[in-house]
Amino acid sequence: MPMRRLWLFLLIPVLSLLAGTGCAEVSTHGYVQRNNYLDQPDVRTFIDKMVKEYDFSRDDLDRLFAQAKEQTRVLSAIASPAEAKPWYDYRPIFLTSRRIDQGVTFWDQNATTLQEASQLYGVPPEIIVAIIGVESFYGRRMGGFPVFDTLVTLSFDYPPRAAFFRRQLAQYLVLTREEHIDPLTPKGSYAGAMGRGQFMPSSYREYAVDFDTDGKRDLWHSSADAIGSVANYFKRHGWEQGMPVAVPANLDGNVSNYQALLDSGVKPSISLSRLEQQGAHPTKPFDFKGDVSLFALEGQMVPEYWIGTKNFYVITRYNHSKLYAMAVYQLAEAIKEQYQQAHKDSNKKPEGNQG
Repeated sequence: MPMRRLWLFLLIPVLSLLAGTGCAEVSTHGYVQRNNYLDQPDVRTFIDKMVKEYDFSRDDLDRLFAQAKEQTRVLSAIASPAEAKPWYDYRPIFLTSRRIDQGVTFWDQNATTLQEASQLYGVPPEIIVAIIGVESFYGRRMGGFPVFDTLVTLSFDYPPRAAFFRRQLAQYLVLTREEHIDPLTPKGSYAGAMGRGQFMPSSYREYAVDFDTDGKRDLWHSSADAIGSVANYFKRHGWEQGMPVAVPANLDGNVSNYQALLDSGVKPSISLSRLEQQGAHPTKPFDFKGDVSLFALEGQMVPEYWIGTKNFYVITRYNHSKLYAMAVYQLAEAIKEQYQQAHKDSNKKPEGNQG
């Protein structure tokens, strides 16, 4: 047996022994795995902060963190998000006949609540429905990862975004105390997002509303709370009632002439009239005079060019991805078209016998 193989052969039992002793070990992702979080200095520092800044009981937090279990699947999932796909692969995930059909059904089942939320917050029902459809398939897929374990894993085993997830973990603990929820009970996404609208803990605390007025904000079980919370989130981030969202564009001349605009992101930075003067034109009537953005999506054969308004940018505040925002917008339009057609057909009176 070659010396290198002999060395590895002898080392395997030692590694196996260490894996069962509570020592740290190296994961397949290159990050340190924790088998006993409570023994880690960074976790002790976090607990100290929660006791000092939020008046938590140290004993309670010690008992809680002693039960934390690393979620290795979380580290795999967060390393390959769907938003890393090209648009032509991303779009078919969400623009399906089943998701559109179920969106129409969800709208029918919650029509009164959607109308009330739309009137109160100024956000169209189809946008609210599409967000819930993309995020959780209308409450059917809210995630199966334990939220506490997920946030602990990402806070202490995922260095690239540890600071962000530690803030979310702190907000989660405060949230569960405020809402009288056992922190070990909720389940969510691989990033710790929760409920039908998949709110991160900080967003849950800041934007969730008790829209069914039952005395609690429950984004897991209450469609009304989810609808109101999504609408409130959009309103608070600047959604403007009646403003269009986006329109396909044609570009005159060489694409390189527009590269600076294409690279500037989806936050509106140029007036539509100025953009048209430079040779970028909507492909269909677009009744809008304000500032817009110009962006590209990766089509299967050639890029798609789009003009987006402030409302398109607001959708990206929910998820900072133009792919996500476009999927929400196109799903919303498809659901609205089918919903209106279904109700138009249902309102047709049957014809009587002729003759």
